[in-house]
Amino acid sequence: MANYQRPVLVMNQNSKRETGREAQIGNIVAAKTVSDIVRTTLGPRSMLKMLLDPMGGIVLTNDGNAILREVDVSHPAAKSMIELSRAQDEEVGDGTTSVIIIAGEILTLAAPLIEKEIHPTVIVRGFYRALEEALKIAEEVATKVNPEDDAVVKELIAATVGTKISSRYGELMVNIAIQAVKTVLTVENGKQDIDIKRYAKVEKIPGGDLSECRVLNGVMINKDIVHSKMKRKIENPRILLLDCSLEYKKSESQMNFEITDEQDWNKLLKQEEEYIKNLCANIIRFKPDVVITEKGLSDLAQHFFVKAGISAIRRIRKTDANRIARATGATIVSRTEEICEEDIGTGAGLFEIRKIGDEYFTYIEQCKNPKACTIVLRGASKDVLMEMERNLQDAMLVARNVFLNPKLLPGGGAVDMAISVGLRAKSMTIEGVDRLVFATIADALEVIPRTLAENCGADTIRLITKLRAEHFGGKNHNLGINGVTGKMADMTKDGIWDTFEVKVQSLKTAIESSCMLLRIDDIVSGISRS
Repeated sequence: MANYQRPVLVMNQNSKRETGREAQIGNIVAAKTVSDIVRTTLGPRSMLKMLLDPMGGIVLTNDGNAILREVDVSHPAAKSMIELSRAQDEEVGDGTTSVIIIAGEILTLAAPLIEKEIHPTVIVRGFYRALEEALKIAEEVATKVNPEDDAVVKELIAATVGTKISSRYGELMVNIAIQAVKTVLTVENGKQDIDIKRYAKVEKIPGGDLSECRVLNGVMINKDIVHSKMKRKIENPRILLLDCSLEYKKSESQMNFEITDEQDWNKLLKQEEEYIKNLCANIIRFKPDVVITEKGLSDLAQHFFVKAGISAIRRIRKTDANRIARATGATIVSRTEEICEEDIGTGAGLFEIRKIGDEYFTYIEQCKNPKACTIVLRGASKDVLMEMERNLQDAMLVARNVFLNPKLLPGGGAVDMAISVGLRAKSMTIEGVDRLVFATIADALEVIPRTLAENCGADTIRLITKLRAEHFGGKNHNLGINGVTGKMADMTKDGIWDTFEVKVQSLKTAIESSCMLLRIDDIVSGISRS
């Protein structure tokens, strides 16, 4: 009879394995650790984090995504939490800290449920029901606004920027964000499209004064003209954009010429010269004032352009070419033989080369209807400029959200407390284990007003109890915590708002990721072979 008692080794002995409750508790601890990193960066009285990147550079920020991007973690659940912040940043631009804090709190409060032997699938089912209910409450509390009303949009962006370093620059950042978003806004077939990533470029120039930060009515690139005799300032320029090289073509493979006669050498040089002359003749025929190419431009081509009174810029980025095309109405042409009059951009009012510090910048300004823009940021140091850019990106994405979905929710933890009170009331109508799970989400959402109160040094327990009592029975949804004073206040009167998109996205992301991590019951980490 065979002996079945002998142990059978199926998995590599080098691999590490965690199963069942051990894996779930490990994930919860990892998630809580990540949320504790960013907890102090929530709200207007938030602290900053100083991070050293692997190259020795310093990052100074209180942006949740920027912090977690630099943190190197080894636990798979912690990596998953960091991905949440990145997803939130890419999707809606704001709420990167909130989403991590809420997810961490939900998982922390789920630990006692697991220890009570409640099955993870039961917890997950309850969480999803709570999410549906939370979204309904958010919809009821939401206020519709007119995105054309600058005062409302300014209040909203001021609330977003108010938690960042840039808040001390007053309305400057707010106005820049609104102007940039309005510039790149396009309407096609009744559908609005705002592509900030592609058409609103932030150009950071160290030095100068903060008051010099502005949105250009056109495009600026960090390039100079190729020849000193070319014009440096042209009004109402005709701009031609090329995607082809204005040099003689080199052969694909290595070639050797064996020349026995001196005349043949001259013919060869003549052919190259003729080729460039034809390229330039095709361009000069359309009388452009400025030629901008993404590829190279030979000395001979420069000579022909100087003779024709044309200014030329070479080797610009594809993204810059797209912005110039959109701002001036030009079309990027790939072959000089195919140029036609419609390809010439005439939308710009001024082409000028300016020197800032040690570098030359090309300004294409005063565009009639620019659907692309450059935002010039000036500041004392590189670190300040980097943080200002991150803040500005958040502000622009929040402005974009309002234009695409003009709904607002009261900020300062008011909507979180309203949803929490609503879920707690709903849990009373549910029987069995699901009531506990429902109440868990209700308790977890109180973490936002509680953290705001903690970060500005208020009496947390007294303040949260008072806020909960005021919200009870749906008395006043707009009461939240003023993150500056640490007192309870009506958010609509203080002008502190959250966008509907950001809040809903952070709830969905936090609850769904918590469900995913709770359903993991086995972690196998293989050790790589040396």
